[in-house]
Amino acid sequence: MDYSEIENRMDKTIDVFKQNLSEVRAGRANPAILNKVTVEYYGTPTPINQVAGISVPEARLIVIQPWDASILKEIEKAILASDIGINPNNDGKVIRLSFPELTEERRKELVKDIKKMAEESKVGIRSVRRDGIDKAKSMQKNSEITEDELKVAEESIQKITDKKIEEIDKILDDKEKEIMKV
Repeated sequence: MDYSEIENRMDKTIDVFKQNLSEVRAGRANPAILNKVTVEYYGTPTPINQVAGISVPEARLIVIQPWDASILKEIEKAILASDIGINPNNDGKVIRLSFPELTEERRKELVKDIKKMAEESKVGIRSVRRDGIDKAKSMQKNSEITEDELKVAEESIQKITDKKIEEIDKILDDKEKEIMKV
């Protein structure tokens, strides 16, 4: 039995988890929080990083410099309308996003949120495991593999699952440390 499809599906689940974590505000400036913010540019919703340069000159500051100064107000509106929770500071040329120091309460809240994300990812991985085992059982039922091969397949799928869940736990642990670091 080929396990690469199962492993690929589990890797995709982990990639989505990593992507979601990169958008969590951990007290320091991270341009990834702007990934989902789009600006109306000539009537088309366009990601901010396609209409402006985004830089992080300091640990708690993001500077957005539009290539076309006429969309400065649109960028500001888009950031205000988004749920990143930071008020943009527009000086007429660039927009600055200052990240305040996270309170202890907010840090704990963020940790709770990322643990929930991790659990959702683990559920996704277990779902892939269940699909793989179901496929192996149906193969055994159709006499494509023997009962012993089914046992081996189940054990192999479980090993892959354990490895991937361990990977999620490690990523979660690293992010938790980053958030709780004062």
